[in-house]
Amino acid sequence: MIRLLAPDRSAYLRAVRLSAWYDLVVTAGFATPWTYALVHNALSSLGDASGLGAMPALDPMQTLYANLMGSVVVVWALLRIVKPQPAHGLFDGVARTLFASWQAYALAHGATRLLWFFFAVEVAFGVVQLLPWWRARPHRLTGLSTAGSCRRS
Repeated sequence: MIRLLAPDRSAYLRAVRLSAWYDLVVTAGFATPWTYALVHNALSSLGDASGLGAMPALDPMQTLYANLMGSVVVVWALLRIVKPQPAHGLFDGVARTLFASWQAYALAHGATRLLWFFFAVEVAFGVVQLLPWWRARPHRLTGLSTAGSCRRS
């Protein structure tokens, strides 16, 4: 059985909750077809006005996927706000790594450069939530013996 060593509780849980609030604010508008149309138009106008590129034309499949993503992220955010746990931060960090990967893929294939803002936030919250787990991991190798081989602790 693998035992996870959770990071420092109070500061870490504040970071988990803060990332959840960010997710709730940013993705709530994606959760319904009506609010997504408003968010889509606002992002498209902002991208156009700033020269970062407009969103692709709104279509039913894009709306469906946006609504699915928005609904799941809103529920996940609410869980982390109401009852944050260290494991939630670990899993959220992994999810942010996946999200950032797909955002980088989209950016590399011509998506609006507005996505860079969201990419940066995903990476930042991912690091904030994963780094403490990496630091808290048990150190299996504590030093080198005189013969140069690793000694187990």
